[in-house]
Amino acid sequence: MSQGTGRTPVVAVLGLGEAGGAIARDLVAAGAAVRAYDPAVPAPDGAVAATGEADAAAGADLVLSVNSAHDAAYALRAGVPGAGGAVWAELNTASPGLKRELAATAKAAGVRFADVAIMAPVPGRGLSTPMLASGDAAADAAAILTGFGASVEVMDAEAGAAATRKLLRSVFFKGLAASVVEALEAARAAGCEDWLRGNIVEELAAAGEPTVDRLVAGTHRHAVRRAAEMAAAADMLKELDVPPTMAAASRDLLRRLSR
Repeated sequence: MSQGTGRTPVVAVLGLGEAGGAIARDLVAAGAAVRAYDPAVPAPDGAVAATGEADAAAGADLVLSVNSAHDAAYALRAGVPGAGGAVWAELNTASPGLKRELAATAKAAGVRFADVAIMAPVPGRGLSTPMLASGDAAADAAAILTGFGASVEVMDAEAGAAATRKLLRSVFFKGLAASVVEALEAARAAGCEDWLRGNIVEELAAAGEPTVDRLVAGTHRHAVRRAAEMAAAADMLKELDVPPTMAAASRDLLRRLSR
């Protein structure tokens, strides 16, 4: 219920893919009045199927844009004519610069804006996936979402700040995942995948608070030697017919640090 009104909040969900669909279904289950739109995916049971972005936003207290960064600007421009007094929450994984541009577009249209970053994979978590919100209307968006069981941390910062933190984590987590995938592919080609998998598990399990300081200090201190080592690693992957995407990137970073 809306605080002080006793009225069930109306939440519009734009984009019903893996993330948007799960969030919309959980909102319905939690008792929200959901208006949903996706040109390619039908509205979930219990939600009102809208005919477009503006139609979905009409009468909404909160609009969740959960499509893609590529479509975010179009969805906002198409939806603001119906948004009225709603908060527009941009959940797409987009650059901080794009989030600021979207905030400016919303402000020019008289629509309050929140940059909401989804901080973990949505499948299996749905609406309970941890979120981080910034922007002028972050607290208002969080109040509605948490009322239905969401976990939203509010930052006292402009739009783009939540996106910044999400993407900084992505540089580490997705970069780590990509390196593991590349290393195991090469190990498979070299006939020692099980050995390397065990080595990776052992290293990750042993990681602790000092690990980051050790990695950073060691990388800077030994950049010259490690650049040569990663150049050799990249050459080896080529010999194994494995594209050395991450190995070459590590080589190039170390060469930059060595200068």
